[in-house]
Amino acid sequence: MLELDQDGHLQHFQDWTPEVAQQLADTLELTLDDAHFEILYALRAFYDEYGYAPATRPLIKYLSTKVNPEISNQLLMQRFKTGLVARHLTRLSGLPKPPNCL
Repeated sequence: MLELDQDGHLQHFQDWTPEVAQQLADTLELTLDDAHFEILYALRAFYDEYGYAPATRPLIKYLSTKVNPEISNQLLMQRFKTGLVARHLTRLSGLPKPPNCL
């Protein structure tokens, strides 16, 4: 059983696996594919590099340089079926909730 905090994020980001990501995505009725995982792995790389989970603006900027220059908030909202991009992407990638997210 996964150990989650009150916001549904993993208690220990080291517990993350692609299978855990899919289990978390199931709560959004979302089936993850390779394109989703490319983004989730990039978020984990951001966390490794900077030591914190990004809010939306730094997230989009980072993904546009590391994954695809055409990435936008709207594209991520469509692809991940959510209006809370930073919060849900950090949750699916096993990271803590960004400090300024509701």
